[in-house]
Amino acid sequence: MHLSMHNWMRAEPLETTIARLAKYGYKSIEISGEPEKFPSSTTRDLLKKYNLKCWGSVTLMLGERNLVAKDEKKRAMSVKYVKDCITMVKELDGTEMTIVPATVGKITPDASPDEEWSWAVAGMKEIYAHSQAAGVKLAIEPLNRFETYFINRCEQALALAEATGPDCGVCLDAFHINIEEEDLYAAIRLAGKKLNDFHVADNNRMPAGHGDYDWKKVVSTLKEIGYDGALTAEFVAPIDRTPANKFKNALDMNPPGIDPEQLKFIIDHGSSILTEEFYDWLVKENSDHLLPLI
Repeated sequence: MHLSMHNWMRAEPLETTIARLAKYGYKSIEISGEPEKFPSSTTRDLLKKYNLKCWGSVTLMLGERNLVAKDEKKRAMSVKYVKDCITMVKELDGTEMTIVPATVGKITPDASPDEEWSWAVAGMKEIYAHSQAAGVKLAIEPLNRFETYFINRCEQALALAEATGPDCGVCLDAFHINIEEEDLYAAIRLAGKKLNDFHVADNNRMPAGHGDYDWKKVVSTLKEIGYDGALTAEFVAPIDRTPANKFKNALDMNPPGIDPEQLKFIIDHGSSILTEEFYDWLVKENSDHLLPLI
């Protein structure tokens, strides 16, 4: 296993992110699913400069991106979007593509369960054919019920993976399984050889070691099932806007160079913008806690 990290949680130049990861012992990055923002040629040069690899990518299912949308054109657009992300991963010599099938934040369905399931399977099969040709593994990720109504638990993700194709797998996120699974360690064991990615955040979505997770047990369970991929950090610090805030250096009220859409996404999914000092410390804290365990 090795440490990896997403880059969607903080709006900054990609080189800043990659340099920080290299400094704190991370070996790879899971690039945000925005191929137009991260051209493969320049991204590849940055990874080489800092001796980092691309582990894979993760879909950012925002706006009209939705594999189970009632609108056929939206579904087709969403399939193309995921395929474009897979192409980006291939061009960066990455390993996997994590897929959230439905729009993040959408908690009401468009149609009946049977209709939505058929749309999801049809879309995933088309995506799967593209991934097989590209040599990129798929990993379907369950999110908690407050972020999606569609795929919330490991067994659901496994069912969709099975309907998609024999090499399709799942991604489990420590934060989400802490909410949705009866036994989070049993969920990891249930995923077994189908586990193609693992996202890291503590029970409060802070970095590993800042909550009540037993990370030694988590890592040993991953080793037990033979998982040897990335532990991909995806912490989102819940900013305290009250006088009780113990991290006085956390909040950046005037972030530079962030477009309105990106700012809205970060505020919606991560409370607000973190200062460089605070974010750098969080990245280091996550590494300091997990590196000795792997």
